[in-house]
Amino acid sequence: MPRLVNIAAPAILLVVAFVSLFVGLAIGGGAQAELLADPGAIVRYGLPAAQLLFNISAAATIGSLAMVCFGLDAKRPEFSRALDFASATAMVWTVSSLFTGLLTFESVYLQPIAFDDRFGQLLGSYLISQPIGQAALVSTIIPAVVTILCFAVRSQTTLFFVTVLSVAGLIPMALQGHAAGSAGHDMAVSSLGLHLVFVAIWLGGLLLLVAIRKQLEPDRLPVVLGRFSTLAIFCFVVVAASGIANAQLRVGDWSRLLTPYGILVILKVVAILGLGLFGAVQRQFLIRKLAVASQAKHRYFWWFVIAELAVMGFASGIAAALARTRTPIPQEVLTTTPAYILTGEPLPPELTPIRYLTEWKFDILWILIVAFLAFFYLAGVRRLRKRGDHWSIFKTASFMIALLVLFYVTNGAVNAYEKYLFSVHMLAHMTLGMIIPVLIAPGAPITLALRAINKRDDDSRGVREWIMLAVHSRVAKVLSRPVVAAIFFAGSLWVFYYSPLFRWATEDHIGHTFMIFHFLISGYLFVQTLVGTDPLPYRAPYPMRLVILLATLAFHAFFGVTLMTGTGLLLADWYGAMGRPWGVDAITDQRAGGGIAWSIGEIPTLALAIFVLIMWSKSDARLAKRLDRKAARDGDADLAEYNSMLARLERRP
Repeated sequence: MPRLVNIAAPAILLVVAFVSLFVGLAIGGGAQAELLADPGAIVRYGLPAAQLLFNISAAATIGSLAMVCFGLDAKRPEFSRALDFASATAMVWTVSSLFTGLLTFESVYLQPIAFDDRFGQLLGSYLISQPIGQAALVSTIIPAVVTILCFAVRSQTTLFFVTVLSVAGLIPMALQGHAAGSAGHDMAVSSLGLHLVFVAIWLGGLLLLVAIRKQLEPDRLPVVLGRFSTLAIFCFVVVAASGIANAQLRVGDWSRLLTPYGILVILKVVAILGLGLFGAVQRQFLIRKLAVASQAKHRYFWWFVIAELAVMGFASGIAAALARTRTPIPQEVLTTTPAYILTGEPLPPELTPIRYLTEWKFDILWILIVAFLAFFYLAGVRRLRKRGDHWSIFKTASFMIALLVLFYVTNGAVNAYEKYLFSVHMLAHMTLGMIIPVLIAPGAPITLALRAINKRDDDSRGVREWIMLAVHSRVAKVLSRPVVAAIFFAGSLWVFYYSPLFRWATEDHIGHTFMIFHFLISGYLFVQTLVGTDPLPYRAPYPMRLVILLATLAFHAFFGVTLMTGTGLLLADWYGAMGRPWGVDAITDQRAGGGIAWSIGEIPTLALAIFVLIMWSKSDARLAKRLDRKAARDGDADLAEYNSMLARLERRP
């Protein structure tokens, strides 16, 4: 029976996936011969087949590493077995990526494979100078490195970074395909990237359960399954939301659902809903029953897993076919205006005060981040109150307001106009770096997480254990120094705006996302070292905090004044080339951005200075009360000893 399950599970997954792929290609016409430049049947069918194998092997690697980081005990055989499985699947990922890249090259250049200098030069030029070739090269190198690291590394902390590296191997996919040149490019990249990553964790985690089943004792299976089930629920929500967002860009309205692409979308939606049903049954019934069932009865659970893998195979095959199917809405960028050429989006209407409330540009990544943060924060507060612990309403309100502001900045008019107006970009920067962190720090999310999340009773690491590790790490000890946090916060202003980072964050959606995370993290670290209540390895004395804050305020003001008085335009070939028929000219708008950096940026800084003074005063008051209580207990022994010392000094000749 165990051997049968180990063979049947991956076999059924692959068979159903490839059958679904070829059925999907037939429905959508993704493998039809081109009229003018047909690469041949081998390429037309081989490329989606190689891509499907790429998807499944990448999922097996990423899902296994995710479970290693968050679900498995480092001192049990399951841990080593999972790493061996991840290494083997990463090797398959590397080979499938190599074939995918080669077949993509064949589909573009229509060159027969040869072992001569001309073919080698052409292939080398494709891999080095063409974006699609560069993506293929990166997609091959990363899994090759992951293969080696899974063999060589056994440290849980290092394996977390290996997992991050493996996820990065999917980024080139998110930047290619239907998302590459489409209108709505930013939403396409975010939704496709989220979809790929969380499908991988979901599918790969389920495959890993089959791979390590021999290493799981009967009492261990419900524990590991429960942890995977938690990850699966999280993945289901992200996959469903990102899939809907991506499909809406490709299909548009309901009338296009009967097109070949729309039919494939419907089939994929049905598969995802089926997987959600499997997850609900798994969580509501199977986990509890496995905890009390005999080992013989566990075989029914494994057949349930095989059925779930069959549905996942169906969804994977349809998804690979979708990637080769022409969308109902043309995805080519229409280069009709300078703004469209630069951004891939139509120029929005003139920004007026009312449009700060009516214009929206949604980003599924930040919608999900805000939603999950709000859900888990409120769930943590509810858990504390259920067991009788107190949590301040002020902290909850502060954190929720911070999330509302974050949602607006990443999805509202600020997000819609910051590519076109430097002043709006600077408004986003100041809000992300100053206003939101000032609201997050009083909410004490780290403290809440450490109090609300249950501690693991084995040598695995859950969210609580990873937070504890991060808080007590050497990096945290360095960053918790106010001087370091201030340099990181204020110095990054100059580094960001006067280096290629600013161009990357403006022109590339990945860079833009990095910019948001950077502003939030640097601002939070700075505020946390000054007035935060979350745990830190080091707390500076209040006089030092105040001096550093005032120095940062001056540095911040100097940056704003520099922009206000400057005559050179930052990113002149971007902000100066938009061809806006409305608003002020680019240099005037940049000076307005400098005014925002100086004025709006200083208001939270002054508020922080007031908070530091209040906390200093309260600290002195608490110290005085402690000394009074001590004096009441011991009859003011310290003062008596001091007076006695003075008396002895007076009696000396």
